[in-house]
Amino acid sequence: MKLSLTDTHTHLYSEEFDADRNEMMQKAIQAGVTRFFVPSIDASYTQKMYNLEKEYPENVFLMMGLHPCYVKPETFEQELIHVENELASKKFYAVGEIGIDLYWDKTTLDIQKMAFKRQIQLAKKHRLAINIHCRDAFDEIFEVLESEKSDDLFGIFHCFTGDFEQAKKAISLGMKLGIGGVATFKNGKIDQFLNQIDLRHIVLETDSPYLAPVPYRGKRNESSYTLLVAQKLAEIYNLPLEEIAKITTENSKQIFGI
Repeated sequence: MKLSLTDTHTHLYSEEFDADRNEMMQKAIQAGVTRFFVPSIDASYTQKMYNLEKEYPENVFLMMGLHPCYVKPETFEQELIHVENELASKKFYAVGEIGIDLYWDKTTLDIQKMAFKRQIQLAKKHRLAINIHCRDAFDEIFEVLESEKSDDLFGIFHCFTGDFEQAKKAISLGMKLGIGGVATFKNGKIDQFLNQIDLRHIVLETDSPYLAPVPYRGKRNESSYTLLVAQKLAEIYNLPLEEIAKITTENSKQIFGI
């Protein structure tokens, strides 16, 4: 049986793939990864994303959003206008990646929260999922999500690295958990409780070129490694690989509408 895997978060336009993007894509497709969901970072990457979509129209699906690390006092208003205009002008499958990152810069917390909130509201307006980036900011993320809680708020908590209670909280707020290479790390911890979470709340991702799973940890990540994440989940859940592939891809279809 041929697997059908979905990488719900991959930066295919990254400069790290400039030398071998087509080979990397073919390798992923051969590994059974046929759907690639590509998050936005800021306006400087928009054209690269469109080029990718044009090159792989059957496989690549785009998101639009402003990454929290790129929320800067001097440019964020202009960037949010760009996000708003793009969402109004073409088809996207989520608003992302958006959220709060306090690892690199705590001084921009207030405008990060504002940008996050405004983009959630744009997602609701366009009836789209959100794709959340969270680093050292669970409390702040949950505060914003609580303030926007409603039936039309849903999406993926990308690269989920929280504990069991935080996982339950994210799910209660309409989010599925994006599970990637961290599940294969010895110190990743999420593998210790993941089997207590119903698989219908889980989607697969790589976040390539970042966070490669074992045995490639520390090297460039790529979408074909979605298979390694699926294999790890098959171990954790004690289920056949085909079952993991089928359920997680079905979950991604619920979120992205395709």
